Amino acid sequence: MNRLRAFAPAVLAAIFIAGSGAPAPAASEHVVLAGGCFWGMQAVFESVRGVTRVVAGFSGGAPYTAHYDLVSTGTTGHAESVDVTYDPSKVSFEQLLDVYFLVAHDPTELNYQGPDEGTQYRSEIFYTNAQQRETAQLYIASLTKRKVFAAPIVTKLAPLAGFYPAENYHQDYLVHNPDSPYIVYNDLPKLRALRAKFPQLTNESAAPMQVIAKN
Repeated sequence: MNRLRAFAPAVLAAIFIAGSGAPAPAASEHVVLAGGCFWGMQAVFESVRGVTRVVAGFSGGAPYTAHYDLVSTGTTGHAESVDVTYDPSKVSFEQLLDVYFLVAHDPTELNYQGPDEGTQYRSEIFYTNAQQRETAQLYIASLTKRKVFAAPIVTKLAPLAGFYPAENYHQDYLVHNPDSPYIVYNDLPKLRALRAKFPQLTNESAAPMQVIAKN
């Protein structure tokens, strides 16, 4: 089922093709992660130490259909995603995978997350280099071997072909709409889980964590 949201024009502010867009800070890397609604994913990763920028958007489909109203039909091939830029000297890719698999979403849910259903809510890692691919493969194999989850992990791995930022009203949605029932029920608990499971990785000064402090 689709989330109930206030209507806003589907205007794409900019298009980021992999490897293009604004120059990233020196010594930074990025990865695109999909795992359900990008509102919660963005808030979680913005709250991780060493993460310098997180953009909500779409990956896996064509640029001309990367509009929320179209992606929501589940027919464009896109997944709601977040482009995470991070400083590898402060947070490792494996630590980001800890947050991704153990806090940000449930990797055993095939083409849905919680109340959200459709291929646009799938679990997928769009890697940007071979090292990320290999690390993710080994990480998933380790989770499987250790039986961390009762059900099989369904997370896909694919090279990043393109990332397209979502409309402006989706960016930092949790920060701007902290009292939304969807946010309160589905996403604020993820921020609390981040703090509880990975206090050493939590950036308490991040805007989403300030929301938690008030709730």
